[in-house]
Amino acid sequence: MAPARRATEQTDDSGDSGLLAALLDGMDAALAAFAADGTVTHWNHEAERILGWTTAEAVGRTGLTGWAVRKEDANGIEAALAAAMRSPGRQVHEFALLTKDGRRVLLRTQSSAVRGPGGRVVGVYCAFSEVHTQLDLERSVALAEALFEDASWGVVLIDADLRPAVVNAHAGRILGVGRTALLGRPLGELLAQGVEELECALQHVLAEGAPPATAELWVTLRSEGAEFPRRCWRSGFVRLASPLAEEPVPLGVAWLFQDVTDTKRAEQEGSLLRFRARQLHRAGRAAAECPDPAEAAAVHLDFALAGFADHGLVDLATTPLPAPYGAVAEDDAYDACDVGDGAAAPGGTGMPPGSAPGADAGHGTRHGRPRLVRTLASPAGAPGPAERLPATGIPVPYAPRHPVFQAYERRGSVRTGAGPAAPEGWAAARHWPDGTVHGLCVALRSRGRTLGVATFLRTPARRPFDRADADYAEEVAARIAAALDLAGAAALGGAPSAHCR
Repeated sequence: MAPARRATEQTDDSGDSGLLAALLDGMDAALAAFAADGTVTHWNHEAERILGWTTAEAVGRTGLTGWAVRKEDANGIEAALAAAMRSPGRQVHEFALLTKDGRRVLLRTQSSAVRGPGGRVVGVYCAFSEVHTQLDLERSVALAEALFEDASWGVVLIDADLRPAVVNAHAGRILGVGRTALLGRPLGELLAQGVEELECALQHVLAEGAPPATAELWVTLRSEGAEFPRRCWRSGFVRLASPLAEEPVPLGVAWLFQDVTDTKRAEQEGSLLRFRARQLHRAGRAAAECPDPAEAAAVHLDFALAGFADHGLVDLATTPLPAPYGAVAEDDAYDACDVGDGAAAPGGTGMPPGSAPGADAGHGTRHGRPRLVRTLASPAGAPGPAERLPATGIPVPYAPRHPVFQAYERRGSVRTGAGPAAPEGWAAARHWPDGTVHGLCVALRSRGRTLGVATFLRTPARRPFDRADADYAEEVAARIAAALDLAGAAALGGAPSAHCR
């Protein structure tokens, strides 16, 4: 029985030794072990790669002096190894060792005592790697920690299933939810719009790699409650692969993004202002070549519709009885000089081109609604220039609280819309072209009088009118009003301009 037991123990020892050798050679770090007397007992494959000395050449040597360490450096290294044998825990040092071809290599080492079954120190092991490699690793770790804690960009690690795996603090603030609440959730639960574009970009990066430039994605958050829910994120993507795999296996995508909504909106607003200024300039040049002021008003309307609205209408206020030029009713003596918005009872004159001006239209707002006659209109079907309608004198049958009357009374602009679900017949009930869902009515003011109302209309393909649109419409309306006022003055034989005092 004793020989059999000894054979079994020898087999177990050889198995343990083979396992230990396999583990040592499979380590990413170089490792050398020393007995208590300084003899090299272990030398793995990574140590051979760094220093050039093979395991057969290293194991069995006493110390490192003379072959792996210069004599000038030997005392410091031997003292450090001896201190590691006497101290608990690991000791970190930087040593300069010699390669087999005579070069010096700066290494960062971690040394610790090796204890036997009774707790007695039997040696010391020393794990080491090149300093620059260790520094690269530390920089990578430090960069990752900084990105996920202090970065001013949002950083989200997306796994191969297109679900967030890690989210930094800045991304959590931009997305409006907690960092842990995002983990593992589909992107469609976070974004109401733009999720298809984002997932397409992520799939492209997983398949083809990172794109050469950043992308700007417009998205809408499901939790967004601001006036402008759409956000613009300038995004960069990096494909992640495991450094431990023999072949690159994608782990996911690092998505870095920054909210540039304010910058993009400022750029868009600046571009829009430049375009509208050019349109006003071109309209003025074209209107100056029109011999008929009413035709010039139509030119102003045509140029205003480009990129702004789908339809344009101009209604002029008429009065039943004529009055001499310059006659001002007693009740309107002060209204004629008041050009501010928001007046409760504005005065005004207006007439279709070619007809004489009537009595002050302000009485229509005090004792009844003004009679608004359609004078100019853009084609309701196919695109084309605005048309001058025959001067029939028949008013448009607007409802009492129609936006045109509100704009007339306020001497300013009034915005209206059908809402997200436009009811059927909404435009027809307001005597506007079919398909319109957004309206902007602007009073036509000239020489202290309200001549009528210009209406700009949009279809569902365009967004609702905003304050900037109203400002532009008021500028256009002032030019149209001046041209129509000139047309009325020309019909009276060139009456002089009115003056307000």
